[in-house]
Amino acid sequence: MSKLLKHTIEKIQSADREAMDRTKKAIDNLTKPIGSLGELENIAMKISGITGKIENEIHKKNIIIMCSDNGVVEEGVSACPKELTTIVTNNFTKNITGVGVLSMFTNTNLTVIDIGVDSDLLNELVLDKKIDYGTQNIVNGPAMSREQAIKAIEVGIEMVDKLVADGVDLIGTGEMGVGNTTTSIAVLSALTKTDPSILCGKGSGLTDIQFEKKKETIKRAIDLNQPDQYDAIDVISKVGGFDIAGLCGCFLGAAKNKVPIVIDGLISSIAALCAKRINSDIVDYTFTSHLSAEPGAKYILDELGLTAMLNLNMRLGEGSGCPLAFNIIEASLFTMQNMGTFEDANIVNDFLVDIRK
Repeated sequence: MSKLLKHTIEKIQSADREAMDRTKKAIDNLTKPIGSLGELENIAMKISGITGKIENEIHKKNIIIMCSDNGVVEEGVSACPKELTTIVTNNFTKNITGVGVLSMFTNTNLTVIDIGVDSDLLNELVLDKKIDYGTQNIVNGPAMSREQAIKAIEVGIEMVDKLVADGVDLIGTGEMGVGNTTTSIAVLSALTKTDPSILCGKGSGLTDIQFEKKKETIKRAIDLNQPDQYDAIDVISKVGGFDIAGLCGCFLGAAKNKVPIVIDGLISSIAALCAKRINSDIVDYTFTSHLSAEPGAKYILDELGLTAMLNLNMRLGEGSGCPLAFNIIEASLFTMQNMGTFEDANIVNDFLVDIRK
């Protein structure tokens, strides 16, 4: 294990439960029945556990998008041509994609990273952190070496370190890579020892024949590579992707830096699960956005012990669910700071006792 990864893992601490308790008491004194704002209250308390403060606000938001190709597309597991990874990666910098438009709407910046695209991107707005020109085909052997997996994880850690140093205090996670629902389900299946046919979806619109091919490909890859379910890095290196590894590093880096980080959909939630297997305290810093329409999404959230904020039948990826979650998180913090207390509202004595029931 590298020095950076080891240091990051060792520095991660669980949430500040005392601050969460103080925040709960403050919320319970607001002019409303106890618990009546539901998840908005839980979000505010979770943020307090991250920052150690009762009153919080977000100043600067950023979504990290890890872009990489996957060798397994050779098996016909995607309805999209491999070249689409390069095209969409460039389009992220033009603010014409789903995540680009939603990020503009929520005043969120994007950090687009080439961590393994199978082409040379001559775009100064895309950060070149390329580990390799895509991964290897997982039905022929490991997707990457263990050293490459660790290097990709470090890219995520270092990027979060940089963004936090620049004042970012809320991070989202996105990705682009043709074939990455295949690698994601392979990772989930290997980590949980669950039949991939239960977890697998049609991704970007496979035919029934292609769908059967996809499920069979994942089973073949797992049988061949025999990933160790108790070693997330081994699983990533054998059947995962550079995008998953990079996002895994983002979750570890956010926890190390004590900043909240938001899952988008299937691929980023798989990365969060990998990070949890490396250090379980990362869940204290991790928020969901929406419940992906991919079948495996519910399994992952159960493994993480989290529930989705929204269910909009979205399955775009890119990080497109994160801006919507950002709005909810900011609404939660704004509400808790600006609601009056029972005393402010002149609600006292017997009525106060009744309403708090």
